[in-house]
Amino acid sequence: MLRVSRLTDYATVVMTCIAAHPDDVLSTAQIADEAHLELPTVSKLLKSLGHAGLVESFRGVNGGYRLARPAHAINLAEIVEAMEGPIGMTECGTTDGQCEREAQCGVRGSWQRINHVLDGALRAVSLADMLRPPARPAEVTVALSALKGRTTA
Repeated sequence: MLRVSRLTDYATVVMTCIAAHPDDVLSTAQIADEAHLELPTVSKLLKSLGHAGLVESFRGVNGGYRLARPAHAINLAEIVEAMEGPIGMTECGTTDGQCEREAQCGVRGSWQRINHVLDGALRAVSLADMLRPPARPAEVTVALSALKGRTTA
């Protein structure tokens, strides 16, 4: 099964929680409570998200976290990369020289194309989009068709 890690999933929950309060600085405890996650987990996530420049922190009595940029300017690929590193289905799909069979591999180009589509799909969804109600299946099909048209050129 292809999936992001649990921490990456939780990072999107934390980011949407913060995005839902664009004018506020939220404490780690507030975020943990609203996201229904353990405080140490939220602290760990915020540290990684901060290093990636997705959230900014404020010290002091009224300290906490807020988004470093507006929610519409942060996409899911950035969150995944902050937690997991470069997006790729295979090592050779993201970085050259990772496999000794690279030169004679007949499927590497296909994996790279798949990686490109996956990356594009994640970059096409903003954090603001994650705050909206889920799309109906027909809307998802139309969105994927539009994305496919952009990546085949």
